[in-house]
Amino acid sequence: MAQRRSILTSRQKELLSAYLQILLGSVIGAAGYPLFMTPNRIAPGGVSGIAIIINHLTHLPVGTLTLALNIPLFILGYRAMGRIFAFRSLIATILFSLLIDLLPQNPVTLDPLLGTLYGGVLLGFGLGLIMRGGATTGGTDMVARMVHRRFSFISVGSFLFAIDCAVVVAAGFIIGTTEALYAMINIFLTARIMDVVMIGFSGNKSCLIISEAWQSISSRIMSEMDRGVTLLSARGAYTGKERPTLLCVISRTEVMALKRIIREEDERAFIVITEAHEAIGDGFSGLSEPYGDAK
Repeated sequence: MAQRRSILTSRQKELLSAYLQILLGSVIGAAGYPLFMTPNRIAPGGVSGIAIIINHLTHLPVGTLTLALNIPLFILGYRAMGRIFAFRSLIATILFSLLIDLLPQNPVTLDPLLGTLYGGVLLGFGLGLIMRGGATTGGTDMVARMVHRRFSFISVGSFLFAIDCAVVVAAGFIIGTTEALYAMINIFLTARIMDVVMIGFSGNKSCLIISEAWQSISSRIMSEMDRGVTLLSARGAYTGKERPTLLCVISRTEVMALKRIIREEDERAFIVITEAHEAIGDGFSGLSEPYGDAK
C-alpha cells in the first residue's frame, strides 16, 4: 500500500510539473507577440504568423485570430495524436491564444531587429516549456502528423517547414520584404531556443575509449572519478582483432581528469569525446515522463 501511495504521489508530481510548464510556457511565449513581434509586424510562421498577417490587414486581435484558426486545424488533426497529448494541447492552445490578447499590449521596442531577436527568444523558450509539458500550441503540428500518417514520405518537419516558408513568402508580399526577412531570423532563433529548452545546455560529454589497457583505465574511472563504465564489444576492421571499447559519460569539468588517467595508463589510446545533450540516470538528472496516461 505504501508503495502504491508513493507511485501515485510521483505521478501527481509529474502531472503538476507538466501543467505548470504548460502554463508558464504559454505566458512566456504569448508575451513575445504584444511586446516584440506584433508591433514590429514579424510573422513567425505557422498559425500565429498567419494571424499577424491578417491582423496587419484587418487589425483584429492576434490571439483571437490564432485561436479561431487553430480550432478547425485541431479538429482535423486531433486523431493523429494520443488522447493525453490532445487534451494538453487543447489547454495549451486556448491559454496561449488568449494570453496573446490579455497580456499588456505596450511594446518594449519598435526596432524590428530587437523585436525579432527578443520575440524569438521568448517564443522559443515558451514553446519549449509547453513541449516539455507534453503539449503543443499549433494546429499545424497536428495536421502535419495527420499528413505524415497518410503520406509517410512527407515528414512532419518538412510539412511544418513548408508552412513556415509559405507564411514568410505571404508576409513578404502583404507586409513587406524586410519584415519577411526578419521573420526568417525569428523562425530560426525560435527553433534553436526550443531545442535548448527541450534538450538543455548540458555540459556532459560522451567518451569512447579504445585501449589495450582498458581494464586498468575502467577500474580507475570507476574508483577515482566515481563514474560508471560500459564495456562494448568491437572488432578492428583492418586487423580483425577484438578491440574492447569503453563508454562513459562525464561532466565537462571531469574531461581533464579522464584524459590524465588515460594518458598515465596508455599514451597510445584512441579517444572520442562528443557532446551528450542529455544524460539521464544514476549520477545525472532523473527520468520524468510528461506523456503519461493520466490527465
